[in-house]
Amino acid sequence: MITNPEKLQRFNEERIRQDKTDPAAKLRIFEALWQEAVAVGAMPLKDPLEGIEVDIRIARILNHV
Repeated sequence: MITNPEKLQRFNEERIRQDKTDPAAKLRIFEALWQEAVAVGAMPLKDPLEGIEVDIRIARILNHV
């Protein structure tokens, strides 16, 4: 549970500033992860909307907390 959202925001901003990875390297990492997901059959999704009702219900509950 996040008790201090401002502190978390500052942490995230500092982490982004310190990240020296170039965009090309990030893209290579993403592509490698995508290829691995395809290789194990996790991607692409057979039905991208499968289970969307549950996701929407959870989002509604969380947004009202």
